[in-house]
Amino acid sequence: MPAISEHYFYGTGRRKTSVARVRIFPGDGGMVINGRPPSDYFGRRDLENVVTQPLRLTENVGKFTASIKVVGGGISSQAGAVCHGIARALIVADPEFRAALKKAGLLTRDSRMKERKKYGLKRARKAPQYTKR
Repeated sequence: MPAISEHYFYGTGRRKTSVARVRIFPGDGGMVINGRPPSDYFGRRDLENVVTQPLRLTENVGKFTASIKVVGGGISSQAGAVCHGIARALIVADPEFRAALKKAGLLTRDSRMKERKKYGLKRARKAPQYTKR
């Protein structure tokens, strides 16, 4: 379960192999991801929308400042992990947000991962071409 501190609210978000450690503080609405602003870090507007979705849903845009460390995976996976972490941190800040976030599906950890490669195959399921002679 996410930890709580008197200075900030903490949540851990995960998606595929990405892990995001999110701290939200009551503040002016700034966001820093690995020391960079989201527009600079992700470089795509749709990923920025994914990241801010929990804040927009609970009408908290501009009320919390977020400090985020994210590792692993690709940028799309990292955006999903940050979204999950912010949603969890918001619940620690105010448990009344839980119903809205749960209904939107932002609290569910997306556990889909790449399937491992099996021996005798080229990839997880692709077999070498069959030759009769």
